[in-house]
Amino acid sequence: MEYVISTDPARLDLDVIHKFLSQESYWARGIPRETVVRSFPQSICFGVYAVDDVAQSQQQVGFARVVTDRAVFAYIADVFILSDHRGKGLSKRLMEAVFAHPDLQNLRRWILATADAHGLYRQFGFTSLSKPERLMERHDATVYSRILRSDG
Repeated sequence: MEYVISTDPARLDLDVIHKFLSQESYWARGIPRETVVRSFPQSICFGVYAVDDVAQSQQQVGFARVVTDRAVFAYIADVFILSDHRGKGLSKRLMEAVFAHPDLQNLRRWILATADAHGLYRQFGFTSLSKPERLMERHDATVYSRILRSDG
């Protein structure tokens, strides 16, 4: 099996991305499909694809999204590799593609949030916050359930 990484938005499989984020992720469980769609144009999206040349098919097996102003700041979000394709170095290849992207060069600050992939991100220079007292957040843990109720 060969794997390729692309930023071509036409290749993204919204069904795969939404299913993983809404049903399997710990950070976006319950996210409405519409919210996922709205996040794409404001981001550089990276898809990881399993390519089968014999069957002439491709399947999306991973994803990452970078929210950025393309000048000084980037936030890495929604990174995943489907479970059947883990353990093949794809997360590392995905992050290498992110950091090699021409629109993401010479940025002053990169941030991300993770509960379980610290080892991966440390390989790319991420550390714990040096001055956590300088950063603040406004987090609404129930927003997706409220959106779904108001749409229903």
